[in-house]
Amino acid sequence: MVKEDYYFGNPDQIRGVEECYLLEGKADGVRIMRVRNGLGLEVTVCPDRCADITRVIFKGDNMGYFAPCGYVSSKYYDANQSEMVRSFTGGFLTTCGLDNVGEVCEIDGITYPLHGRISNQPAKHCYWSENDDDYTIHAIISQAALFMEKMELVREIHIGKKNNTIEIKDQIQNKGDKESACMFMYHMNMGYPLLSEHAQLQINSCDVRPRNEYAREHISTWKEISEPGSMTEEACYYHSFEEKGVAKIYNPDIKKGVEISFDPESLPCFTEWKMMGKYDYVLGLEPGNCNPNGRKKVNQSGKLVMLKENEIVKYGVKIKLLEEA
Repeated sequence: MVKEDYYFGNPDQIRGVEECYLLEGKADGVRIMRVRNGLGLEVTVCPDRCADITRVIFKGDNMGYFAPCGYVSSKYYDANQSEMVRSFTGGFLTTCGLDNVGEVCEIDGITYPLHGRISNQPAKHCYWSENDDDYTIHAIISQAALFMEKMELVREIHIGKKNNTIEIKDQIQNKGDKESACMFMYHMNMGYPLLSEHAQLQINSCDVRPRNEYAREHISTWKEISEPGSMTEEACYYHSFEEKGVAKIYNPDIKKGVEISFDPESLPCFTEWKMMGKYDYVLGLEPGNCNPNGRKKVNQSGKLVMLKENEIVKYGVKIKLLEEA
């Protein structure tokens, strides 16, 4: 049998990792890493934004959401109130935390911004490696300040060479001498053409709760994906699981889908975020250690995760690209 490698002198011909810098507008200087696994999966990671995943393309079709502002350098980040949406790239993954997840709130004179600060922190160290099974992006992201939290996120993103899978492994450590909050959510965003009115959503939850009155009015349609313009505002639904957490979306129009799996013991909160607006058309599938209600409300509920000095927690998700429902 002729080995596949005999057909090319450089493996970059069909697979590999390319690093580059963007040049225009507010994206000027932003570093990205593009990974091609040779099986049709392309994953773009942005070290300058928490090593989040900005794009997932599977056999020519886009899987994720890209916000109107596009790539925005972290130097433009504004933590004031809800200004975060002006630098919210969205992408396939935005990491939320570590000091807040969800709405802006104030505690003891300190304002905690929308979805926290970590997604706008550049990695202080980011590189890639490979073995026979996968490509791995390694990153260290620090969120620290004088007299305040001193938290470190160590991230690995594994992209399969022999299968079309992505696995994210995260470790968070309190590097300070004071107890610090650790709020964390994988804000994973599905977009067109994966997302359309023909897409099929499956979540193996045992309970679904609406976030607010608008969501309550539409709870009977929580798993239905409608056409752009069918919703006047966003709706969030909170899911609970008795066993392994699995969320899957498949679109028969393109014969492709995404399956997300996670451990509900370490990530007990799962948020489904639906916005079926014109030009703002996105579905969020979001495992986390808290719901996106903001630090103040999460603390009042008694569910705020706190890390002691040098304490470590580990989180992760697995993503499988599908060609069958």
